[in-house]
Amino acid sequence: MRPERLNPLFAETASLKGVGPGLARPLEKLELTRVRDLAYHLPDRFVLRRTVTDLDEASVGENIIVALTAVEYRASMGRGPLRVLASDAPGNICSVAYFGRNSGWGKKQLPIGEKRWVAGRLDRYGDMLQIVHPDHVSEDSAQMLGQLNEPVYPLSEGLTQGRLSALIAQALAAAPELPEWIEPGLLDKMQWPAWRDALALAHKGEHAEARDRLAYDELLANSLALMLVRNANRAKVGTPLAGDGSLRAKLHLPFALTGAQRRSIGEIEGDLAQAAPMLRLLQGDVGSGKTVVALEAMLIAVEAGAQAALLAPTEILARQHFATLSGMLAGTGVNIALFTGRDKGRARESILMGLLDGSIQIVVGTHAIFQDTVSYKNLAMVVIDEQHRFGVGQRLMLTQKGKRTPHCLAMTATPIPRTLTLAQYGEMDVSRLDEMPPGRQPIDTRVVAVERMDDVVGALARHLESGQQAYWVCPMVRELETEDIAAAEARYAEMAMRFGDQVVLVHGQLRPEIKDAAMERFVRGEAKLLVATTVIEVGVDVPNSTLMVIEQAERFGLAQLHQLRGRVGRGAGKSTCLLLRGSTLSETSRERLALMRETQDGFRLAEEDLRLRGGGELLGTRQSGDTPFRIASLEQITKLLPLAHDDARLLIERDGGLTAPRGEAARLLLYLFERDWGVQLLRGG
Repeated sequence: MRPERLNPLFAETASLKGVGPGLARPLEKLELTRVRDLAYHLPDRFVLRRTVTDLDEASVGENIIVALTAVEYRASMGRGPLRVLASDAPGNICSVAYFGRNSGWGKKQLPIGEKRWVAGRLDRYGDMLQIVHPDHVSEDSAQMLGQLNEPVYPLSEGLTQGRLSALIAQALAAAPELPEWIEPGLLDKMQWPAWRDALALAHKGEHAEARDRLAYDELLANSLALMLVRNANRAKVGTPLAGDGSLRAKLHLPFALTGAQRRSIGEIEGDLAQAAPMLRLLQGDVGSGKTVVALEAMLIAVEAGAQAALLAPTEILARQHFATLSGMLAGTGVNIALFTGRDKGRARESILMGLLDGSIQIVVGTHAIFQDTVSYKNLAMVVIDEQHRFGVGQRLMLTQKGKRTPHCLAMTATPIPRTLTLAQYGEMDVSRLDEMPPGRQPIDTRVVAVERMDDVVGALARHLESGQQAYWVCPMVRELETEDIAAAEARYAEMAMRFGDQVVLVHGQLRPEIKDAAMERFVRGEAKLLVATTVIEVGVDVPNSTLMVIEQAERFGLAQLHQLRGRVGRGAGKSTCLLLRGSTLSETSRERLALMRETQDGFRLAEEDLRLRGGGELLGTRQSGDTPFRIASLEQITKLLPLAHDDARLLIERDGGLTAPRGEAARLLLYLFERDWGVQLLRGG
């Protein structure tokens, strides 16, 4: 149960004054559904204004507050603005312009002959000073003092800065006083304010200490929860698994194991021999051979007389894993089955019976393999593929199916910088596959200007005529009037006109059955060109596809570009990746594309991606799933996460855990940041 003192923060925003159904919708779009969400909805920036009495004291382009008295209205012809001519105290004339539907509002805000305080940006129109659509107009000079340093918040349609600011003020007023959870020595050293003060200061101005303290709270909550999971897992009783190597010796492997694979298998084998359940992350770049390592781990379980399961996030990926594993297991006598939500009737009953009586030794499937109706004879090993698609809470649920807690191996094909690995997988031990299997050909990566589009399409036509397949990736699903961004739907329509039914379209907004049918056609080779968004970033394995075109490549982060490039180069043939770039590039974009040409080392690219994003440029952090944080920026994660990790360890090992006074405060912190699954693992939590 959440502590009562936090209830005011978890009240719905609908409980606040002024929030009705019309305002609830735009708030929901911003995920501001509770008072807590508003309190943590921090400003993007601040508008600094200066009060002047004489317009001659101000500079063009400066944000000012000035007392003006309207002297004349000048309506423009047609769709031009209403211009209110107004004078300052010394008599300088300024034009205050109101465009479109706001023109009538101008006369209400600035009545002739009455003094008003006006806040806005001072510009010049011809020979006259001008303020277009003032930010604020007030009769009361004292009221304007609050606008000297005004926060600017992220908005959605239907919300204004003023309305949102008023709601945030209510949320901050509802925030209770809470005991301190940060180690006192660290708090003094960093000169951080108390939690409630930090919240207020972060909304009032560029207060770095307050921002850092709030980010640190989030990082500490995450580190502490992951540490609690790790400790709870070590206290559980699993099934020690020791294989005799008989089945592994019969495997049909496509290539000799690399040193990194042998090292990772050794680490996993050591974990499986322990009574404490394994909780390990296997990080491997695209094509580094994670599946082989996972199979070796599952066969150790089978050799020890137990069952193993491999969970994939999509049915297509589950089917690909099943086909790959079945080929490698041919001749071993191991019974492997595929189980997805699509299985019905007798086929489903047969699989359920095989899992219950133990005749199915390895099962591959989607989340269907962990439904309540599925029972196992002796499930002792679980492999979770594309781990970033599953949260820690889901991960804990998935390991409840065995009579004892199963060993868990999580895999990700997204190379993650070490700092972010600690942030997202801090409860796990980590194995890295940092070598590529022998014989894999490098992918020829080229950067091509969008002006050469006709040449690229011509090369694509020749490629398809040769019998090979290709991908074409766009940054968006459909075109927007406001932005010039390549859209998959429009590109698909153009390609279909040229190549007919050889082209299929896949994006995240399609119904699952339509998306699956298109993917199946491409996987079977019936379709030659797949036009898509980044939905194909992971999990598509078509060796015959040897050309990848990424349109407007400058709009993608390095990690995304690398994952997309990894869809080709999966067979024996030479593969090419064309990065189609726009005509104008930022310096960061140039550096990113140059790095893609220079290296195919995903771990290096991941570190460089983090470095490039460190300047504040957001390159799809949420999309690529590489940070679980809403408040902490990448710079703050890099700077503060090691401190938070050490502080969490101190709290558990030296300061008495969650039962001592600081621990009681930390328990509040876990609930505040909804990491309470860490609390639930404790007896009586």
